[in-house]
Amino acid sequence: MKTAVSVPDEVFAKADRLARSMGKSRSEVYSAALREYVGRHASDEVVDAVNRVMEDLGEASAPHGFVRRAARRRLESADW
Repeated sequence: MKTAVSVPDEVFAKADRLARSMGKSRSEVYSAALREYVGRHASDEVVDAVNRVMEDLGEASAPHGFVRRAARRRLESADW
């Protein structure tokens, strides 16, 4: 999809230099950056999906006590 966005001159210049040094187009650099940004900020969706699976499996299949709490803390703190 083609779109127009405004970015600060400094960011544009850095992205342009990066694109040239990598032999890629600015569009490729911006797309990769947005993909990474969205991926990092969509971690709540991953945690929610894991929680739904655990609920669907039920308590009999779920890890107990400490392991469950440790796994949840690890998932919540991970960079997705």
